[in-house]
Amino acid sequence: MKIATHSPGVLETHLRKTRGVGRKILVPYITGGLTGWIDAIRGAVANGADAIEIGIPFSDPVMDGPIIQMASEKALRDGATPISILQELRTVDVAVPLIVMCYYNTVFRAGHDRFANTLRDSGVVAAIVPDLPLEESAQWASAAEKSQIETVMLAAPTAPDERLPRVVDRARGFVYAVGLLGVTGERTELAVTAVAMATRLKKITDVPVLVGVGVSNAEQAVQACTVADGVIQGASVVRRLLEDGADAVAEYVAEVRAAIDSPIASKR
Repeated sequence: MKIATHSPGVLETHLRKTRGVGRKILVPYITGGLTGWIDAIRGAVANGADAIEIGIPFSDPVMDGPIIQMASEKALRDGATPISILQELRTVDVAVPLIVMCYYNTVFRAGHDRFANTLRDSGVVAAIVPDLPLEESAQWASAAEKSQIETVMLAAPTAPDERLPRVVDRARGFVYAVGLLGVTGERTELAVTAVAMATRLKKITDVPVLVGVGVSNAEQAVQACTVADGVIQGASVVRRLLEDGADAVAEYVAEVRAAIDSPIASKR
């Protein structure tokens, strides 16, 4: 395992501390701009979320499956914009780090420095830009670091072993272990690639490793946490927000929290 040489930022420090006390990390994803999204953030935090990932809706969300695409389209129809979402985030007073997930077009159009500064001023501490390749990330990562924004890097199941050290060297906050090939969405079972990806990453870095994409319920979260430091859950959270509102998100986060905190889970 390689010890990170960078100075951890707010998100990474928080996640390392969480891991250090033996707690698995739970990060719900919530699409910004949906009805009740702010209440969903507050409810998720009140019920055990360790950080929140906020998706900025985009018209061509290449990583996202049907549920999050539907959520993005609804938010856009309702008038959500990156600016309006980040302005609303300023009203959120929660005691966990906020992460933004957005596509590179949003960053590029705003300008790297301007976008990074806007994130910081909105209370965001980290960003995930899934369609920005490692080899092309230097300009954004530099701007982000100047604004104390941690850039989370994704590691895909198809990545060869020689590539992974470069991914984790560039990662800040945590390493996003992509659980399976394809888009986000709920699945009936956790892909075998999810645990395998986390295992590969844990061997080479002490930066927190979280599994996302295809972690669809509490049981699958427990499975992923047998190796990973925690999980990111998107489609299963957003579906509940769309169908039943913010209270359903809070209840679901409480369910997953209880599962990954259970003595049975901790012994796996």
